[in-house]
Amino acid sequence: MTAEAASPGRGHPGLFVTLEGGDGVGKTTQAALLDEWLTSLGRTVVRTREPGGTEVGVLVRDIVLHHRGDIAPRAEALLYAADRAHHIETVVRPALERGDVVIQDRYFDSSVAYQGDGRQLEPGEIRDLSMWAARGLVPDLTILLDLDPATARGRLDADDKPFDRLESEREDFHARVRDRFLAIAADEPGRFLVLDAARPADDLAGDVRARVESVLAGDSRGGVGAPG
Repeated sequence: MTAEAASPGRGHPGLFVTLEGGDGVGKTTQAALLDEWLTSLGRTVVRTREPGGTEVGVLVRDIVLHHRGDIAPRAEALLYAADRAHHIETVVRPALERGDVVIQDRYFDSSVAYQGDGRQLEPGEIRDLSMWAARGLVPDLTILLDLDPATARGRLDADDKPFDRLESEREDFHARVRDRFLAIAADEPGRFLVLDAARPADDLAGDVRARVESVLAGDSRGGVGAPG
């Protein structure tokens, strides 16, 4: 893969992989393992996240996750969109045009799930806002790590760290978020790999590697792997 020409089926020479799922599902672990493997193959990898993938994003992240007062749901959605617009324009698109592999922790699917369903706004409007902010950039592959919210909460409790604003939400909030993630994946099976995040991390990493290899090889026959 070179930076001279876009890869077949993609509008850029790089590869854009996003990781999604509720809090505590292991996205950071899988991103690190995927980064290590791709780097060992000689790929140039850019690891990033939303919010917080730029200096502007760090400021936005502090507001949306750690502000001690209330934030109106629509204002929260707009803050995430503002971060997304800057992040995609200044970090992600340049990397993809160089032919790099971008591994990103959260993208617009999180906004659709957390603000659209968690905050009970209109999911379609939240996606449209994100698409406008990102100028229509859709990931080449999205890995959804699916886990029961109660189990995920147990993992967060074991970390013994203060919860952020979203982690602190009630169980019904996180149940709505999970349901929306699964609904998005069911609607776009060609883009998603859904994995049962209760499985061992190394097993999950093997499935992720296999799917990334398939995408890099131009095989679009994949689909949603059934959680199990």
